[in-house]
Amino acid sequence: MIETDVAVAGGALVLAVATGLVVHEWLHALTLRLARIDYTVTYFPDRTDGVVGLLASCPWAVVRPDPTGREPTWHLRVAALSPFLLAAPVFALGMRGVPVDSPILTAVGIGWLACSIPSPQDFSVAFYAHRALKTKAARESNTAPASCAD
Repeated sequence: MIETDVAVAGGALVLAVATGLVVHEWLHALTLRLARIDYTVTYFPDRTDGVVGLLASCPWAVVRPDPTGREPTWHLRVAALSPFLLAAPVFALGMRGVPVDSPILTAVGIGWLACSIPSPQDFSVAFYAHRALKTKAARESNTAPASCAD
C-alpha cells in the first residue's frame, strides 16, 4: 500500500512539474501580451535526439521578449517575475484550511510551488530590464557603437 502511494505521488510530482513549467512560461507570455510587448515562445529550444534527450534538455520552453525600447521597465520586470503567481492557489488552499493528508496532494503542491520560482534568467531580466531597453533603443536609433553585439 505504501509503495503504491509513493509511486503515485512520484507520478503526480512529475506531472505537476511538467504542467507547472509550461504554465510558468505562459505567464511570462500573458504578461508580455497584456503589456503589448512582442515575444516569441520556443518549446524545447536545446532539443536533442530521442525522448530522454528531449525531456532532459533544459529549458523545456523559452519566452523571448522583443521590446521596442520605449516601454517602461516595470513591464519587463513584472513579466519576468509573473511566475510567482503560481504560488497563489497553493497558499490560498492552505489558508482555507484544506487538509493535505495524502502524499499525492503534497507532491502536487511541492511540484507546483517549485515552478513558481522565477529562473535565474527571469531575475536577470527583472534586475537589468533598463539595460536591455536602453540597448534596444540605441540599436533602433542607430546610435549604438559598431562593436555592440546582440
